[in-house]
Amino acid sequence: MKIKYHKIFTNKFGKLKIKVREKAKERLIIFFDDPFNERLNNHALQGKYIGFRSINISGDLRAIYKMINNDTVFFIDLDTHSNLYS
Repeated sequence: MKIKYHKIFTNKFGKLKIKVREKAKERLIIFFDDPFNERLNNHALQGKYIGFRSINISGDLRAIYKMINNDTVFFIDLDTHSNLYS
């Protein structure tokens, strides 16, 4: 599986506190091995994000992605639940 990152995702990832960034790296490794691992709470989105999916990173932090094809995933955003869905 190939994972690509949008500039918005990359910028927000770089601004995370070190402990949260390490947790995010851990979750992305889990995602790479098994995108539907129950710890990720991987689920389809609706509304303005229809066609996208979300995974839990830690607490209220979410990562939004889209399956481009069978072997490519594009992470587009990373933020708190309230910031993403308001």
